[in-house]
Amino acid sequence: MIEIKNVWKRYLDKTVLEKVSLHVAKHEFITIVGASGCGKTTFLRMLLGEIEPSEGEILIEGDRMRNEPDGDRGVVFQRYSVFPHMTVLENVRFGLDLKHSRFLGRSFKRAREDSSKLAGDMLARVGLQRNQDNYPAELSGGMQQRLALAQTLIMTPRVLLLDEPFGALDPGYRADMHELLLDLFKELDLTVFMITHDISEGFSLGSRLLVFDKPRVDPHDPELYGATITFDLPVGPRPTLASIVDNINVKPENVAA
Repeated sequence: MIEIKNVWKRYLDKTVLEKVSLHVAKHEFITIVGASGCGKTTFLRMLLGEIEPSEGEILIEGDRMRNEPDGDRGVVFQRYSVFPHMTVLENVRFGLDLKHSRFLGRSFKRAREDSSKLAGDMLARVGLQRNQDNYPAELSGGMQQRLALAQTLIMTPRVLLLDEPFGALDPGYRADMHELLLDLFKELDLTVFMITHDISEGFSLGSRLLVFDKPRVDPHDPELYGATITFDLPVGPRPTLASIVDNINVKPENVAA
């Protein structure tokens, strides 16, 4: 689905990324780890279309990616990108309202009813249906991140980009968000790229884990070389006890009475 061909990103005399190449099939869950400042967010912003590569190209299903965000790619950041003056329902419906009227940012009559129903259905998927009349300030951090996810998914992106979306959440909320994200990943047939600072999170969620690092460093000029993908690791689902037991060939004569 996505082909990244020898991509570089430079800013004046600073090289952020170099020689990044990658093939990603549809419905893969790519997690990304690496040291701070090694270009992970720059890579995600290039996939979003917010910034352009200095060299190389990014193809989506064979076509060169447009260098601007569009409806095919949705993004969720660590900080909650919600509108504080809108209710939960209005926050989720806003993207649909913009589709109907880019200048007024709202829909009317039948279109408004349809948008409200779609937004309500999405809120039900993320467990916020009962909070649709609340304002973001009335929600916990985990609930606000669910809201940000619903805002993005209501636009039906094919590619979901996540930049450390759970980094500010406590372990309990993070576990709930992991379960929700995996359910939505399967249900909506998404292709996901997710940056995380937690390598165990990367292994537990992803089907592939990418490690970004600088393979070469000049101590006299630290900005001369950029980071690239140094490891591309396939990650399989962790076996459960039930699956282990099911795969053990137990012969009746070996079972104690």
